Amino acid sequence: MIKKLENALIKLAELSETEQESIAMLILAEIEDEKRWDEQFSQSQDQLAQLADEALADFKQGKTRPLNFNEIRN
Repeated sequence: MIKKLENALIKLAELSETEQESIAMLILAEIEDEKRWDEQFSQSQDQLAQLADEALADFKQGKTRPLNFNEIRN
């Protein structure tokens, strides 16, 4: 276990049972969320590659224009 996590667990042990429960739930939820993200991302690689190919083809055909950040902000 890395040192920062060890230190966090030591500090966590000093908290009340209710606070420990809350933090444990947050950590577990974050781990599950990361797992779902990894699964979704790995399943979308073909679609992302296809979109990238389409964008590159559009660029090569002159169908794109430089991004204007001022347009995004408005």
